[in-house]
Amino acid sequence: MPDAIDDLFRRFGKAFNKADVEEIAACVTDDFEWRLASGARPSGTVLKGKDDLRRYFGDKSQAHREARYSEARIHRAGDKLFGTFRVTGIDAKGQPFDRYGIDLYELRDGKIALKDSYLKVD
Repeated sequence: MPDAIDDLFRRFGKAFNKADVEEIAACVTDDFEWRLASGARPSGTVLKGKDDLRRYFGDKSQAHREARYSEARIHRAGDKLFGTFRVTGIDAKGQPFDRYGIDLYELRDGKIALKDSYLKVD
């Protein structure tokens, strides 16, 4: 039987597939942290807060185009959750991609507080 967490991740996933940044922002805490799979630091590029999230999606030179998430599953491990997924699309350089990934999530007050992303690469 679906619960509030299932509903939250269903909304979050649909928003990502539509690149609907305002709906994504509605699913996360004000101090949300997203550790991207790419970036120079060991933690990757880190976005903090809803304004960083909006800037990231607004910068089309950074974002994947036509990204489509599928095969998504949420797995619960105590107070942590992780999601597995497949993502396909066109990268910022115009090249097609097809990757599997995993995200570690932390929740607070019924919203997503942390999304720590890992993605298979060449």
